[in-house]
Order: sequence, then structure tokens, then C-alpha cells
Amino acid sequence: MIRRGEVYFVNLNPTKGREQAGRRPVLVVSADAINAQPLVVTAVVGTGGKNVPRDYPVNVRVPAAESGLPEETVFLCFQVRSLDPARFADPATGTARPAGALAPERMAQIETALRRVLVL
Repeated sequence: MIRRGEVYFVNLNPTKGREQAGRRPVLVVSADAINAQPLVVTAVVGTGGKNVPRDYPVNVRVPAAESGLPEETVFLCFQVRSLDPARFADPATGTARPAGALAPERMAQIETALRRVLVL
């Protein structure tokens, strides 16, 4: 099962306009009760840290060693996407396997950034 706090590489195409495109890391932010249903999974899109030279209150920068990802990643909390669970399956194996995960302390930073974006 896809779980909150896990990071997966998914193909976000097709996209429109300023949406993040291509195969990217996404952080699952929806509740596990939702993720267990045959609905959609809500995720925040990430990008390589080198692509975001400045930190903003709606982004969370995570070092590679902390996340398990191959490089530093900035999660763009203003880029929230609801994705079909089929997008999470690895093209080679057909199964969903996380590439990494965030610790509860880092998830708390994500939640703060999401509250800013969504005015909650």
C-alpha cells in the first residue's frame, strides 16, 4: 500500500502550463485511510535542489541522506497533485515501491508549508 510520508518517482505527464512535468519524486501527503481506497493519492511534487537556489516558506528542502533519494530534493508544496495509484507503479516491475521516505519532523515542515499554501 502507498503510505503517507513515502516518496515515489512517478511520470507526471501529460501536464499543462506551469505544472511540473516528467518523471519526478512525489511525496505522499494524503491520509493512509484514503490511500487504501481505490481513489486517488494526493502528493506534493519534488524537484532537484539545484533547480531551486532560494528557499521559500512554501517549499521544503530535504538532503539526500535524509530522504533516501539520490539527490537533495525540494518539495514544492504549492504543486499539489491528486494522482491515480497506477502512476506509482514502477514501469519495469509493475509494483509500487517507495524510493524514500520522510521522517515525522520533516513531514511537520511539509504540513506547515501546505497550511500556508491552502490557508488552513
